[in-house]
Order: sequence, then structure tokens, then C-alpha cells
Amino acid sequence: MSTETLAPQKTAPKGKPKWLRVKLPTGKKYTELRSLVDKYDLHTICTSGSCPNMGECWSEGTATFMILGNICTRSCGFCGVKTGRPETVDWDEPEKVARSIKLMKIKHAVVTSVDRDDLKDMGSIIWAETVKAIRRMNPETTLETLIPDFQGNTRNIDRIVEVAPEVVSHNMETVRRLTREVRIQAKYDRSLEVLRYLKEQGINRTKSGIMLGLGETEEEVIQTLHDLKDANVDVVTIGQYLQPSKRHLPVKQFITPDQFKKYEAIGLDLGFRHVESSALVRSSYKAQKHIN
Repeated sequence: MSTETLAPQKTAPKGKPKWLRVKLPTGKKYTELRSLVDKYDLHTICTSGSCPNMGECWSEGTATFMILGNICTRSCGFCGVKTGRPETVDWDEPEKVARSIKLMKIKHAVVTSVDRDDLKDMGSIIWAETVKAIRRMNPETTLETLIPDFQGNTRNIDRIVEVAPEVVSHNMETVRRLTREVRIQAKYDRSLEVLRYLKEQGINRTKSGIMLGLGETEEEVIQTLHDLKDANVDVVTIGQYLQPSKRHLPVKQFITPDQFKKYEAIGLDLGFRHVESSALVRSSYKAQKHIN
């Protein structure tokens, strides 16, 4: 696909293409986990975010949990999470998440959170305590932490480093030119520095993800892959942006399967350990593979 084809469009495309259609999740493992989630009112991003890969991930023993509430202090143009004044920190949350993982018999857990710029520690203490609680209650479970940027504060980032998850992820979300529009309070270079710092401090696997279809060009996507490689990132996920509501940024283009394959090939040629690139890929897709 040429740069011209990928140039920003004035109007959003009409209707989703056929490659974005997904089958309803099925299978014995999925049914068992769904029953547990409903019975014990367990909170996973998989269910609340209606993830298209939920059935596949649950069948492989992987699930994603969100901590620090469900109200974010940032107002990113792509994200469906509520924005506003968050509730008081629940200091019992680490144990609750660890218990959920035990009940669901999760082999590989992904933990993420809203941004908590309202807190002095930006939520990093709860982050560290959650990892510790999961380790205590589920010693065989491996972990990925999908963290916010903590405003680049290394003291807060160090709390993540100290508990040493198998994978630490922080998403770039989009290319440099679109960062201010898409992420608003975030900064492209600050996110790169967070990823670089994590690797410098000895994190075994670092990871990042971007969404396509917001008006980026092919050259900009490739440059972002180069920037991530320069920051020594190990794993990259690339997926299609889908508009959560009419209030959010519109989809400018639906990227074809062939173009996703092209980005995967470019990423692998650059030397990333893993590149997950297709329309339905989300941050935690095939996450259990990324510890290797």
C-alpha cells in the first residue's frame, strides 16, 4: 500500500470490512472462565472491553486485569475509558486481583491500569503491591504489566523494575505526528524514554503497541518501528483502531491484511523478538508467547 493511499482522509470509511468480523467466543475453557467471572463478579478488561480475542486468550489461560479504578485522569481521543476525578485508591485491590487470577487458574496474567496523575506516586505503589500479591498467591503464573508513563518519573518506574514482571509494556499508541491529537497529555519521546529506561534497568522483555487507521502514513509507521527498536524494545503489537463512540476520533482508514503482514515483516527484519500485526491484534494478544 502506497503512502498516498495511507494519507489522512477527510471522511471516515463507511462500514467495517469483512476481515474485522469475529466469531463469538466458544469452547469449554472459555465457558468455564465466563461462568467464574459472572459468579464472583471478577473484573477483566477482556469482558469490559469486549475484546475480539477473548475466547482465544482465555482458552490459552491468559487474561487481562485493570487496576486503580475505571476512571482515568487523562482524556485520550481513542480510549473508551471514562475521564474525570478517580475514586479513592482501594488498598485491598492487589489481593482481589490475585484472588481472581487464582480462581480463574490463569497461567499468564496481563495487568494494566488507568492513568492516575492525581496521585503523588501516580499509582506505582499499588502497581508494585499487585505484582507482589499475584506472586504470593499464584507462584506459577507469569506476568506482563502494561504500565502508564508515570510522567517519566523514574522513582515510580523503579517500583515496577523492583518487582520484575516477566514482561513490561508501555504503548506508544500512534506515530509522532498524531501523538498530541490521539494521546493529548502524553509525549512521544517521553514514552520512548520510559521504554529505554526499563531496558537499561534490566527488564527482561519490554513491549509496546500502536494502532493504525488514525491517519498515519506508511513511512510514519516504519519510523515508529525504528524508534522502538532504537529504544531496545523486544516486542511490538500492531492493530486496527476502532472508534469506541461518536465522541472519539474517527477511523480514517481500515488497514488491509496485506499491509499488516508487510509491517510484521519489516518489524521482524528490524530484529524484534515478536511482532503481532493484524487488524484484531490488541496489546495483550498472544501475550503468553512474549515471555520467551
